[in-house]
Amino acid sequence: MKKKDIEFFKDLLTKRLNDLLDQADDTVSGMTVPKENFPDPTDRASHEADRNFMLRIRDREHKLIKKIKEALIRIETGTYGVCEQCGEDVTIKRLKARPVTTQCIDCKTKEEALEKALGL
Repeated sequence: MKKKDIEFFKDLLTKRLNDLLDQADDTVSGMTVPKENFPDPTDRASHEADRNFMLRIRDREHKLIKKIKEALIRIETGTYGVCEQCGEDVTIKRLKARPVTTQCIDCKTKEEALEKALGL
């Protein structure tokens, strides 16, 4: 992979990581607000559903943060853009679509087909 491509992905991943960390800080500060008193049980249920939804989103973002950090480590070690299964280069097009990927499209397709066959 060319040096300019590596720099592009490093900048992209770093910006995305910073955005996610900022959002996580906002969520934590928003969750520390004192509990509201809801006289109507429906309002309370709606509030709890919204809060649970937000926590699920943040959990997914936490997993993405971990993947971004791992991708940045791969950039530093020189293994970014190399499929962990077959060792071939991952295409720039695939990396632009999913910068945290660790597999080329062929290996990922095979993995997904196996998961589908096994019912995973």
